[in-house]
Amino acid sequence: MSDEQTLAAYIETWRLAVRDFLAVATELADDEWALPTDLPGWDVKAVVSHVAHLESILAGGPEETADIGEPAHVTGPMGQFTEIGVVTRRDRSPASIIEEIRSATETRSKQLQADPPTDASAPAPGIFGLIGWTQRTLLRNRPLDVWMHEQDVRRAVGRPGGMDSAAAQHVADYLSEAFPFIVGKKVKPPVGTTAVLAVEGSPEVAVVIGEDGRGQRLLEVPADPDVRVALDRATFTAAAGGRRTPGDGSVAVTGDAGLGQRIVDHLATTP
Repeated sequence: MSDEQTLAAYIETWRLAVRDFLAVATELADDEWALPTDLPGWDVKAVVSHVAHLESILAGGPEETADIGEPAHVTGPMGQFTEIGVVTRRDRSPASIIEEIRSATETRSKQLQADPPTDASAPAPGIFGLIGWTQRTLLRNRPLDVWMHEQDVRRAVGRPGGMDSAAAQHVADYLSEAFPFIVGKKVKPPVGTTAVLAVEGSPEVAVVIGEDGRGQRLLEVPADPDVRVALDRATFTAAAGGRRTPGDGSVAVTGDAGLGQRIVDHLATTP
């Protein structure tokens, strides 16, 4: 696909992710907004506020400032930035935050329709460009961010779902791409080791450790790899997103059990 087609596909997936996120948020009961999520220090309202913050900035809203204090869960500059959106919405009603997301994303969607991006390597707008992101990075990450936070909310309130959406497919496939890095850089098995990641609903990812110690993706999945790690989409995305460690029985390892467990222990690739 051309850059324009690729970016258009990301944008459409983002629109669908936002639609699904809003559908979940609008169904929340008053007491559910204060429930804790898997993200340290953030309750459901904080997660929804974070989404509102980023979408408002992307739609052209003003940069926000706030004294966030020194919360224990904030450990770096990006965490400080995202915490601002939570703090500035702390005293606002849930309904107003939902409406902010709806309004901001409608504005952004119209902007993208009127002037669709055509160059994936062009700098992303605003603060995202300042941190080195391209249009491809930004537009590919927006559906991931929105869908992951939909799942954060769903787990917090005990309403599983959303695993069959376009955004769910996008996220699972996207996070699977980190498998060569996980095996080669984090797990570091011997040269020649072959490993396969099988996430339900996504293409299997096979890697071999090259002479340089790096995980190299294989074009064909070997019939008898040293280890094969299989898990469902919900388990994988929660683990890869750094939310939850897979529970007993949620992962099927074939082959080298020790290597498989080490891979499972290092699946997290996003904070």
